[in-house]
Amino acid sequence: MVSAEILERLSTTLAERRLADPTSSYVAKLYHKGTDEILKKIGEEAVETIMAAKDGDKLHLVREVADLWFHTMVLLAHQGLSHEDVLAELARREGISGIDEKAARK
Repeated sequence: MVSAEILERLSTTLAERRLADPTSSYVAKLYHKGTDEILKKIGEEAVETIMAAKDGDKLHLVREVADLWFHTMVLLAHQGLSHEDVLAELARREGISGIDEKAARK
């Protein structure tokens, strides 16, 4: 089984890429282009994830979700956040009805 430690390693790599040359790193290039470019990639990956799910190809779906997660983590890092912030939010919500949690946001 693959460990969740991959998220930690990916976060470290994403942080390191903040200082990298945009001509030598895809992530540095995204950072350099800014939030709008990162959001565009997330949108593309979300659409591709939906299409893969509709096609019923599980391997394709897993690959597209991996792309979506990756680009979402790039956005988090670009905004000074990480997967740990998301995990903390999921932990906060654990055991709370989705309906109740959503109502509490208002």
